[in-house]
Amino acid sequence: MAQNMGAQSSVTQTVSRVKPLVGFAAHIGRGFQRLATDAAAGKHRAFPRTVGDLSARSLSKIIGRTVTSVEVLDGSAGTSSRSRLALTGVGVPDTVFVKMSAETAATRMLGELANLGENEARFYRDLSSELSGVPTAYGCSFDPLTGRFVIVLEDLPTDSVEFFDTLRPIDPDRAGRVVEMLAHVHGTFWNRLPSGGKGALGWLTATSDEHSLPITRPLMRMSARRLADRTAIPIEDGRFVIENYPAAVRLIDQGPHTVLHGDSHPGNIFFRNGKAGLLDWQVVKRGDPTRDVAYSLIAGMATEERRTHQRELLDIYRAALAAHGGPEVAPDELWDRYRQAAVQPFMASLTTAGLGGMQSEEIAFEGLRRAVAAFDDLDTVALLQKSL
Repeated sequence: MAQNMGAQSSVTQTVSRVKPLVGFAAHIGRGFQRLATDAAAGKHRAFPRTVGDLSARSLSKIIGRTVTSVEVLDGSAGTSSRSRLALTGVGVPDTVFVKMSAETAATRMLGELANLGENEARFYRDLSSELSGVPTAYGCSFDPLTGRFVIVLEDLPTDSVEFFDTLRPIDPDRAGRVVEMLAHVHGTFWNRLPSGGKGALGWLTATSDEHSLPITRPLMRMSARRLADRTAIPIEDGRFVIENYPAAVRLIDQGPHTVLHGDSHPGNIFFRNGKAGLLDWQVVKRGDPTRDVAYSLIAGMATEERRTHQRELLDIYRAALAAHGGPEVAPDELWDRYRQAAVQPFMASLTTAGLGGMQSEEIAFEGLRRAVAAFDDLDTVALLQKSL
């Protein structure tokens, strides 16, 4: 009997290790299939592939209004291609901001790993209308055969909208408005997520269920090796998190789930008319809401100001979450979940700095410095060691 139980346990453990790898392989296969289809037939499809393909006719179809002319004002490339366009037509805005698939196949494949384009198109199609503090979406389209997408958003004016990054920290007053915005998002969708991936919001996945999870730990290890001789930041303070990342994520995901922004670092935060907003919803997901809160405060605030004000900011978040339809969370419970969720900014800042190319080195290193400092004052590693 004992031998049978031992054999069954061994089989169960093997299946639990193999299943994510099988899912990852299938996910990779789908990504390659989309890129291959695009290479073979993309030019012959009506779906726009580059900003040069955004004619008056194609934009009219996407935004549902008659566009008579299109002019490209400027653009940039990253995990997606971004452009500002000037439009004329019937009831159309003077300018719009457009996000499209990345220019290179390699970058598009990275986007496929995390479903970046599909996620953001679905967010603006299914969720954004219920939220304030997000850019207005005029239209979006996603091609499941090639993975290409087009998202047409309002063009946020730089003269009246404030933007941030790690080199321009968010002060405590603004941080209070950021956590209120996050509470608005989290509370709006509380108790509305289905189980088993069904229903209108069933496409949202938790980090612990993402197909890309098996490669995250190797990416973190590689990033730590690359950075070892390039910075004095004590990355090894997070070695336990690197080696136990999948288990830590599963622990954090045991909490109650709601809709998360998923990438709420300061570069995705803006202020308009004194109110906080969030950009770049390409990694929108489901999960424990403290992931968003920890990422915003740890990455967005100067470390000493965060240490001084984070308790009161969590109290602001607790009150706002309940006011927006969420539960009343006990202070100690929220504090411990926040401490665990410091894993999120560490993973994100480590891989961003280690891989390079997504942010300037100065911005990326400052984010990593703050994330490692948070492990110290929040005693995150000790809490995880006790809980795992």
